[in-house]
Amino acid sequence: MSISTPRPPVLAAFYARLLGVEVAASEPGWAQLRPAEGRLRMTLNFELDELFVAPVWPSVAGEQQVQSHVDVWVDDLVEAQAWAVECGAEVHPHQPQADVRVMLDPDGHPFCLFTAH
Repeated sequence: MSISTPRPPVLAAFYARLLGVEVAASEPGWAQLRPAEGRLRMTLNFELDELFVAPVWPSVAGEQQVQSHVDVWVDDLVEAQAWAVECGAEVHPHQPQADVRVMLDPDGHPFCLFTAH
């Protein structure tokens, strides 16, 4: 998954801390997170977008819309929310579900913390 940002190394560092992984590669225009081990071979890439505009969610006609977002499965929603805020996230004012917490990363991308039912 690729995430547009005006600050790839900064946003990669935020998600690395949030998720407890290392930044695998970083340069001014691009950075990447990779899992250290396991069967899931997914990466998060952070790509420079000098014209980046933070998305608006829920969507509003004529405004920048979210094209994708990160979902993070957590054991304890209250604890995970507190950790995300400590890492630099904000709690989004719109919370449509009790078992999901919508957060905003430092660049304004929404991401969700959720628990299993």
